Amino acid sequence: MITLIIEDEKPAARLLQRKLEKLDVTVETMLHSVEESVQWFENNPHPDLIFLDIQLSDGLSFEIFEKIDIKSAIIFTTAYDEYALKAFKLNSIDYLLKPIDEDDLETAVSKFKSRLPKTATESSNIQLDFEQIRQMLSNPFEKTYKKRFTVKIGQHLKVITTEEIECFFSENKGTYIHTYDNRDYLIDSTLEILEQELDKKDFFRVSRKFIVPLKAIKEIQVYTNSRLKVILPTYKDDEVIVSREKVQDFKAWLG
Repeated sequence: MITLIIEDEKPAARLLQRKLEKLDVTVETMLHSVEESVQWFENNPHPDLIFLDIQLSDGLSFEIFEKIDIKSAIIFTTAYDEYALKAFKLNSIDYLLKPIDEDDLETAVSKFKSRLPKTATESSNIQLDFEQIRQMLSNPFEKTYKKRFTVKIGQHLKVITTEEIECFFSENKGTYIHTYDNRDYLIDSTLEILEQELDKKDFFRVSRKFIVPLKAIKEIQVYTNSRLKVILPTYKDDEVIVSREKVQDFKAWLG
């Protein structure tokens, strides 16, 4: 089975690739824009399965199919809310709502594999009403943001709401939540993905290492080289420094 991922964010594509590998699904190629995808489809055999992000860096992904007759099954990966998802379901499109749950991913892959012989012989025969989807996506609707995270603690799962989070930080290639009760929890995500999932009114990425919520900022101090230092209630493991190139945006965010 040849699998292709088309995702706007490279970290999101790599994360999805790792999750698929756990399901014994090998990803042959990863693409990140409409233009790149069109060029690839014009010069390569079409894959059995495509995981397709809706919003790419240079347009909506279904613009690819307006230029190329795709011969593949498609599973959408999307951060759009239920209105867009209803449009996908009306057109018999499989979808995964971001952040992608591993159980949902396994179900979608199993659904595809159960249809694989038919897909391989009949080019999946997916009929997509792209104009309907375009109209749905162009209609104004409020984007939903992530409000809670599920973390694994031993054999148990714990739900942490954004109200409990003092900051997100990266360390040793891992991403962690630090809560107001001075605890750290490893999560299956990256700061790049979190930037897209969190409400920008409430959260700001101050550096490559930290995302902080507005309400957690206890104090802001002037720091060296025109930078700023953020003091949080309990996090003391490292200095939370607003990088120099982000200082002006950070001040604007503070209002």
